[in-house]
Amino acid sequence: MKNKKNHPEKYFKNIAKIADLINYDEVNLMAYELSKIKKNNGRVFFLGVGGSAGNSSHAVNDFRKLCNIESYTPTDNVSELTARINDDGWETSYSNYLKSSRFNDKDAVFIFSVGGGSVNPDVSVQLINVAKYTKDKNGMVFSIVGK
Repeated sequence: MKNKKNHPEKYFKNIAKIADLINYDEVNLMAYELSKIKKNNGRVFFLGVGGSAGNSSHAVNDFRKLCNIESYTPTDNVSELTARINDDGWETSYSNYLKSSRFNDKDAVFIFSVGGGSVNPDVSVQLINVAKYTKDKNGMVFSIVGK
């Protein structure tokens, strides 16, 4: 029982450690770049898997409603997403979504991922592929990732 009483203290100490690691200059740069995307009538495509897909959906709401930036996530259209996974494969489902959305150099992707993505072992490879596609199209890549 004693360990459970210390849990809140440990939890909030860990939050403070994480907050101290945040690079505020990078956060400011991200906000600046997002404001340029809005000014240039670009779009932001939010991408994530699992819980990060839920975060992406919520981010679309906030960016559209609060920031007035045109935003989308492929996970909000389960019919299209599952058809792409079935027909094209999971690894290219997001990049093919961007292709059909006519992604261009005024646009950006914003990736949420706990695992961060890896080719070996295969972890969220579709996120790595979509970042490569975005760079090939001279778009911006933003991310909040673990690891």
